[in-house]
Formats: sequence, C-alpha cells, structure tokens
Amino acid sequence: MSTGGAAGDRADAKRTVLVTAHTGRDAAVRSARLVVERLIEAGINVRVLDEEAAELGLVHAEVVPENGAALEGAELIIVLGGDGTLLRAAELARPAAVPLLGVNLGHVGFLAEAEVEDLASVVDRVVEGSYEVEKRMTVEVVVRLNGSVLARTWALNEASVEKKDRMLEVVAEIDGRPLSRWGCDGVICATPTGSTAYAFSAGGPVVWPEVEALLLVPNSAHALFARPMVVSPKSTLALEILPETSAGVLWCDGRRRFDIPPGARVEVRRGEVPVRLARLLGVEATGAPFTDRLVAKFGLPVQGWRGRVRTG
Repeated sequence: MSTGGAAGDRADAKRTVLVTAHTGRDAAVRSARLVVERLIEAGINVRVLDEEAAELGLVHAEVVPENGAALEGAELIIVLGGDGTLLRAAELARPAAVPLLGVNLGHVGFLAEAEVEDLASVVDRVVEGSYEVEKRMTVEVVVRLNGSVLARTWALNEASVEKKDRMLEVVAEIDGRPLSRWGCDGVICATPTGSTAYAFSAGGPVVWPEVEALLLVPNSAHALFARPMVVSPKSTLALEILPETSAGVLWCDGRRRFDIPPGARVEVRRGEVPVRLARLLGVEATGAPFTDRLVAKFGLPVQGWRGRVRTG
C-alpha cells in the first residue's frame, strides 16, 4: 500500500482528476456537479467522459473520450454510483495504473470508499492529497478449444462459468490435476475482493482483501463434494465443459460476456496487473478495519459487544 501524497508530489504541475458517474441516477448527476465545482474551485483540472458530459451539463470541465488518453497524467478517478459503475471505471483505470475512489450511491457498494452523505469531506481529502492507494488482485482468464484461444479477458471480482440453456457439466482442475466433476448452475472463480460479491451469494467465504488467495465456488452443484475452496494465489484454476453436453457462458465482473462451446476449457490465474483503489485518510474513511465495513454494509447485529475489558 502506498500513500497518496499527490498534492505534494505534483506541486510543480496542475493536478488532474477524472470524474465519472452513473448518469441514469439524478443523485449521481447532482453529486458529480458538486464534486466538479469544488475541485475546480480548488485549482484542480477536472475531466469528464464525452458520453457523460451532456447529461452532467458541466461547462468548465475538460471533455475527453473514453479511452487511454482520458487518464494521461491523471492522478485519480472519482466514481459516483454503485459497484457496477466502479467496475466499469476499472476497465479504464487498470491499464493506466490510476487509482479509483468510489462514492456509493447504490445499495451495498462494497467497493466504494465513502457514502454520498460524506461527499464534501471526500472532496476535501482529495484536494489535500489525504489518501493512500492499495492494490487489489485481479485474475486473467483464457478460454481455449482444442488448443486454440477463443478469448482472453480479466476480472476484479470474479470469472463465472454459467449454464446457458441446461445444467452445466464441468470438470474442475487445480494446478493441472482434476478435482471433481459437477453438474451445476455454474462455477465462480473469485478474488478476495470478489468474495463479498457473486461468490458470497453462492455460499462462498468472505476473505479479507489483504489475503492473497483465489476462490473456487461451485454454484448449486449436484455432487457430494461441492464445497467452496480457497486456494493458493499461485494456483491455476481450470474448468472444462464436457464434450457433447450443453454450452456455457463466461461472465467477468458481470460485464464482459463470452459464449463457451462444449469441450471448451476456461483457465483462471492471478493477473499481473492489479486494480488500484484509493482509501481516504481521516475519520471519513470507511476502509479500515474491514470488519467495520462488513458490519455496515450487511447490517450485521453487534448489539451487546463490549470489547476487551481493561484490567488494572
């Protein structure tokens, strides 16, 4: 984890921040306008994506296309919306190694750093450069058929192989050795970040973000041995759809979709390029400790807790 310190590091150059929002939500549009205005008042150059510029109605922001050039020289992306909006922004941020700072306007919003009611404080922290950056593990995914590569992609949360029309018939493999055959709705290969997303809904364990591991979670499998597994981050997971059975579908982060024919093989391993998330420093930060984030996001009952009783 590295500290932000962006204001000090870039004292000799004008700082640049990209602001992106879920423009289908009025609250996100209003929040984006507020963020942009406050950043510009603080002397920070603000960019917005051309697809969003008209709906945001911002006249003083720099309008940029949604490609790699949008983040050239940028310090940060502020994302206003839910986890889906942040996952979309991650596609732009990951290759440019620019950190994301999410402000939640959705429901659970596990990837977000702050809630919308803390918006003014969030902007103040950004202006001060009062944030640190942590790297989140990703996975690289390759689909093969008879030695030919059908698709290459990646995911921050999970790569999920799912049934298309009928039950999926797969053999799971870990590090080149067969593990088990499942008739199932699907199999989820997740990162620790994704352990609170789809893998959690399928009965997988919650894994703290700083733990380096891969998750293999069968979804509604008809088998005696179909428990969720936590494996080494150095492992390679593979799922083979049995020939002469039904085709499947690969979803990555619920955004990128690929059809998988019978006989295809999906390989998942740790990605070389992480996604960077900005974590605020100070009382507004919600990123530490992770236990508090779980309690807040899932509304867990903690009444009656006293903590360690001091002695002496």
